[in-house]
Amino acid sequence: MDEWIEELRRIIPEKRVLTDLADRHSYSFDASFGEHLPDVVVQPKTKQETADVLKLANRYRIPVHPRGSGTCLSGGPLPVHGGIVLDMSQYPAEIHLRPRDLTVDVTPSVLTANINKAAEEHGLMYAPDPSSAHVATIGGNLAENSGGPRGLKYGVTKDHVLGLEVVTPEGEIIRTGGRTIKNVTGIDLTKLIVGSEGILGVIVGATLKLMPKPPAVQTLMVTFDEVRKAGEAISQTLTSGILPSKMEFMDQACVTAVEKFQPAGLPVDAAAVIIIELDGHPETLKVEKRLIEEIMEDMGALDVIIPKTNEEAAKLWHARKQVSPAIAKIKPTKVSEDATVPRSKIPDFMDRLQIIKEKYDVEVVAFGHAGDGNLHPNVLCDKRDVEEMKRVEKAVEEMFEAALELGGTLSGEHGIGTMKAPFMELELGEVGLDMMKRIKESWDPNGILNPGKVFPEKGQKLVLHHE
Repeated sequence: MDEWIEELRRIIPEKRVLTDLADRHSYSFDASFGEHLPDVVVQPKTKQETADVLKLANRYRIPVHPRGSGTCLSGGPLPVHGGIVLDMSQYPAEIHLRPRDLTVDVTPSVLTANINKAAEEHGLMYAPDPSSAHVATIGGNLAENSGGPRGLKYGVTKDHVLGLEVVTPEGEIIRTGGRTIKNVTGIDLTKLIVGSEGILGVIVGATLKLMPKPPAVQTLMVTFDEVRKAGEAISQTLTSGILPSKMEFMDQACVTAVEKFQPAGLPVDAAAVIIIELDGHPETLKVEKRLIEEIMEDMGALDVIIPKTNEEAAKLWHARKQVSPAIAKIKPTKVSEDATVPRSKIPDFMDRLQIIKEKYDVEVVAFGHAGDGNLHPNVLCDKRDVEEMKRVEKAVEEMFEAALELGGTLSGEHGIGTMKAPFMELELGEVGLDMMKRIKESWDPNGILNPGKVFPEKGQKLVLHHE
C-alpha cells in the first residue's frame, strides 16, 4: 500500500477511504465519455477533512479530482491522471435560509432542486433550474456554472452566488464574497471560482441569492412547419420587449421520440415546437400572451396552443424534460453538446446543423434553451461502430466551428472538462488560453487539482471511438 494512502487512512475514517477495485470503478466515469480509474476515493464530511486531504495531496503531488453526483456531460470529474477522487456528495447536506435577506447558505452536497423546494416554503425561489437539478449537487452546479430553461430571464448559476467557502489546492480554507447583494471589495474571486470546474479550489459552502416567486405563470406551445421559421420567431419575440422565463425548442425528431417514449400529445407532424413560459403579475401575463400569439401568427406558426389547466401545462414541461431519455432510446450512444450562438443566429445555426448531418451521415437531433441561443445538438450513434464514431467526431468538431463562426461559444452550460478542451484555443486564442493557464498556475503551483481538464494537452483531440 502506498505511503500516502496509509496516511490518508489516518486523517479520514477508513470506511470513507475506498480502495477496492469495484469502488474505484464506480467513480471512473461520469455522464460523458471515457473511463479513468482513480487510485483511491475519499469521502470528506467536513471542510477541515477536505483541507487535510488537499494538504496531503499537495505534499505528495497526488492529483485530486473533486466530484459531485457525476452527472457532468463534459468529463469534469473524471480522474484522468489517477490519484484521488474527492467525493463531495457524501458531505452533510445543509440548507440554512434567511428569507428576510433573500439568501440561503448551502453545503456542496445539497441537491439543487431541494434548494428551490426549501425556498418555496417561504414564497421564494432559487432561479437556476438545470434539467438534472433533482440529482445534481449544488457543488457540481457551482463548479460547472450550470444553466437551465430559466436562464433566459434569470441567468445562470454565477448570477445567483454571493459568496463561497473554498479549500485551496494547498489546503487553506478561504471565504470569498459575502452575504450582501453589493460587494466590490477587491477582485471578485467568487466569480473566478464559479465555473472553474474544480481546477482552482474545492467548494465546501456557498451563499446564494433567492428571489420572490412570481405570482403567476402562463405556458404556450407553438408549432411550425419549418425549423428556420421557429428560429426567426424566437428572435422576433425576444426583440419585442417581452422576456419569457423559458423558451424551449424541440425539432421533429425530439417530438417523435418523446411521443414514443412517454406520449404527451405533442404534434409529431410539426417540424419544430417552441414551448414558452411567461411569469409575473396575472394581468401582465394576459397582455404578453396576446402579443406572443400575434407575433407567432405573423411569423407563420401552424398553431398556438394554450393549456387550459395547470396540469396540462405541467404535462408539456414534463414532456420537454423527457427529451434526453427519449432520444437515448433511438440509438445506444448519445453525444450531448451545448454550443451556444447569439439569438439572431439561431436560424443560421439550425441550417449549419442540417448541413453537418448530411455531410457526415449522422443522426442529429436538436433541442434546448433556444431563448438564450443555448441549443443542445445531440448526435445519436453506436459507440461499438468505430467507423461511425469517427464520423461523429468530425461532425462534433464542425458544430463547434460553426458556433464560433457565428459569434457563439463552445459551451453554454455543460462546461469544458475533457470533451471540449481540444477546442479551447479556437475560441480564446493562444494568448487568452495562456492567461487562463497563468491563473491556474498561481492558484495551484503543483498542478494537483483536477488536472487534465479545461486546458488541452499537447496534440489532444476529441476521441469518441476505441479501435
